[in-house]
Amino acid sequence: MSDIVNKLWGFCHTLRHDGVDYGDYIEQLTYLLFLKMADEREAEIPNGYDWSALREKSGTDLTDHYADTLRALRESKGLLGEIFAQSTPRFNNPVNLKRLITMIDAEEWSAMDVDVKGAAFEGLLEKAASEGKKGAGQYFTPRPLIQSICRVMKPDPRGKREFTVCDPACGTGGFLVCAYEWLVEESKGVFDRTDAKHIKTATYIGQDLVPRPRRLALMNLYLHGVEPRIKIGDTIYEPFDGNRHDCVLTNPPFGTKGANSAPEREDFTIETSNKQLNFVQHVLTSLKPGGRAAIVLPDNCLFEGKAGEVFRLVMEDAAVHTILRLPRGTFTPYSQGVKANVVFLQKGRPTTETWIYDARANVPGITKKDRPLTSAHFAEFEECYGADPNGLSTRSKRERFHRFSLEAIKERDYKLDINWIKDESLDDADDLPEPQDLAAEAITELEAVVDDLKEIIALVEKQEAVEA
Repeated sequence: MSDIVNKLWGFCHTLRHDGVDYGDYIEQLTYLLFLKMADEREAEIPNGYDWSALREKSGTDLTDHYADTLRALRESKGLLGEIFAQSTPRFNNPVNLKRLITMIDAEEWSAMDVDVKGAAFEGLLEKAASEGKKGAGQYFTPRPLIQSICRVMKPDPRGKREFTVCDPACGTGGFLVCAYEWLVEESKGVFDRTDAKHIKTATYIGQDLVPRPRRLALMNLYLHGVEPRIKIGDTIYEPFDGNRHDCVLTNPPFGTKGANSAPEREDFTIETSNKQLNFVQHVLTSLKPGGRAAIVLPDNCLFEGKAGEVFRLVMEDAAVHTILRLPRGTFTPYSQGVKANVVFLQKGRPTTETWIYDARANVPGITKKDRPLTSAHFAEFEECYGADPNGLSTRSKRERFHRFSLEAIKERDYKLDINWIKDESLDDADDLPEPQDLAAEAITELEAVVDDLKEIIALVEKQEAVEA
């Protein structure tokens, strides 16, 4: 895949001379990859506007037909129309368009054991980010991590006509796609007739703030034969839409950008400008009674000022039964210094104990080439978690798996950044994290302090306003 990304990125430089910037190029590329993969999978595309029709054209006939194809797909009914909404051609030179079509046609994309469009999109954004453009990391959660979460959460809608799986910060749809792939593997791809329609058309729900990743999410699920409901919008700053779900799997965007004020939502008991903590409150609201969730959160969300208040509230209404401390570098190459966790909870019963699995201490940091993240990093965690998706399996203490009672958590003011294994690697001068990782980690912790200071300033200003 990296060779293909390098080839596609090299062509991006050519297109810049034709007035096509990297963002437009990535978007046009996803349209063409979608049509090619739809052709490989024999997905339904309006007659005359499919890949084979496009491939046969050249010269101005090609650019004209490409424009007609986007128009026809844009005007299609249903999910196809949503995917191509507002799509417009950006190629001025038919030679460049033909070259890209030929390049795409040379590969058998559906045979690759990756989410092709997501991987190409990710790879191109990584290239763009390395050249100084930021923001690539907001879209991606590593696939081995998502797959592990799906294996323990078991998002199984079979026999449950109202069952929904939601990601309120879905990006390119990684969680929703993996949830469906888990189901296909679990069921061997055979669904009961009464389940099939609901699974295909009413089970997978998402939302994202940015149109491009949403479009990719729609494409990914369409190519799996699924019609998701994914809307554009700000999950935490817009009013709650009233829809509740059985299973929420999500990785809210890291960082504090844009979080200058607390959302004005009646269902948010704790007022904070921290985006991730607000996502935790949103997830609690959006779960049905008995519903379960897995939320990826950076470390600061387990210890910064309002974290204790939020988790005290959550633990009254939900069992925060398991926390997975992720290896350092899990989000390489986008957020190397971010240390993160997965918080697992079930709504409808209070927390009595929390089990924490430490997959970080004395584990070499993840790197893109030498030490990539794999399913092996989570094998023991999955065994410790047990077969019950709500964390109710019988559990036993291990070196990396410890139980903490609610009383112990209360003594820590509900701060859940608990360490009990001495990380020897941090004492080894030859095995310290890379300088840029240490710097990124320091920035993350400083941002948490800044968040606390903002909260204090907001409280002071509010008090002054009352006194005035």
